[in-house]
Amino acid sequence: MASSAALLAVADVQRRVDDTLAARPLRIAQVAPLYESVPPKYYGGTERIVSYLTEELVRQGHDVTLFASGDSHTSARLVAACPRSLRLDPACVDQLAHHVAMLERVVRGSADFDIIHFHIDYLHFPLSRRQSYAHVTTLHGRLDIADLVALYEEFRDPPVVSISDSQRTPLPWLNWQATVYHGIPLGRYHFQPRPGAYLACLGRVSPEKGVDRAIEIAKQVGTPLKIAAKVDKVDAEYFKSAIEPLLHDPLVEFIGEIGDERKQDFLGNAQALLFPIDWPEPFGLVMIEAMACGTPVIAYSSGAVPEVMEHGRTGFVVQELDDAVEAVRRVPELSRARCRKVFEERFTAERMARDYVAVYERLIAAQEKRRALA
Repeated sequence: MASSAALLAVADVQRRVDDTLAARPLRIAQVAPLYESVPPKYYGGTERIVSYLTEELVRQGHDVTLFASGDSHTSARLVAACPRSLRLDPACVDQLAHHVAMLERVVRGSADFDIIHFHIDYLHFPLSRRQSYAHVTTLHGRLDIADLVALYEEFRDPPVVSISDSQRTPLPWLNWQATVYHGIPLGRYHFQPRPGAYLACLGRVSPEKGVDRAIEIAKQVGTPLKIAAKVDKVDAEYFKSAIEPLLHDPLVEFIGEIGDERKQDFLGNAQALLFPIDWPEPFGLVMIEAMACGTPVIAYSSGAVPEVMEHGRTGFVVQELDDAVEAVRRVPELSRARCRKVFEERFTAERMARDYVAVYERLIAAQEKRRALA
């Protein structure tokens, strides 16, 4: 049993650590994937969230360094790990090489940071396990992949953050620190009270995203559908064989991949966003982008959808095609002002940054306590 003197020593260390953290801004490294710029020019949910978080942390007075591609734009200190985003660089053959080189730079400069926030999944785990810096990793992707089980059984100790509670389901025994829902800057999208006469589908063309479902929903209700979606190389054959033949319907307009500058009009002018996914979606950023515009969402009940959506308030959570068709017909019952209000209450970048700072401070305090007692 610990002696009274030892307990007092621990309490004194904790008090000094807390006072230190409260007295100064945090020195934070954000380590982004290099596939897209920060923010991305087109599609790229993770890099977009890294941008929103980085800019808000700077706005709140923290000293932030962003490790990202050289074509990124930030008010933080940018360390360019490669000249441009790897997906858009035709000269890039080995994407992993750039990430490994970036990690070496991060570790080499780790003494300059109070905490390092990784957004590159498990790639840094072997390095971070052997270092003494405070760090945390947001897991942005799906975790229901059999190949991940052995890896995460080995690496149970790194502190991680989920972007929804449902994301944790396949690996509940990880060292979870918090669930931090994504957030968007309050002024990034504005409220649009009067929509146009079409449904919207935004994201990526792949089997799990349900673009074919969206087309069938639109046909069933006889409402025009606009699809703004990226087609990755890996999904090119699926697009050609399964989706392209469906685009000949006069109700369907395929726009292709769009950037941030076009999302306001695309989402804000829609009657509703269709989000007919068929996979355990870790979060679903496009849902809160639509809500920020005042546009309700009709989403299939998978993954994080029931956590993000408020059924009957910000849209409808549905199970099958008939439910979705009925939900489209009920969209006029919903308040677009309510959608915007829920976004402001739950999904701003300011709230997201506060949640992360709370995680940072807890991990920094634990690390400094370990050093003080060593």
